[in-house]
Amino acid sequence: MTKNSVDFRGPKDNPGSKGQYADVAIHAGLICLNGPPGMDLDMQLELFEVVLSEIGAIDDLINQVLEVTAEDDDTLRVCRYFLPADQV
Repeated sequence: MTKNSVDFRGPKDNPGSKGQYADVAIHAGLICLNGPPGMDLDMQLELFEVVLSEIGAIDDLINQVLEVTAEDDDTLRVCRYFLPADQV
């Protein structure tokens, strides 16, 4: 789990092109908490609660990324995808 998504999955518009998981063939999964710069602990806890709810509904995250993002309009967006992308 990280709140520093770019370092692990690469840029959000091209995940897997860079980052520590870019060339990893198999991994246990990555959870990204995305918020505004300087995200405080209360925001992190709010995002983490969403993560716990999502994880309860899936079997595993092997070679997948689960991102929870706080949008500018105060909504939360959940996105799940494979990384590397060719693991479908």
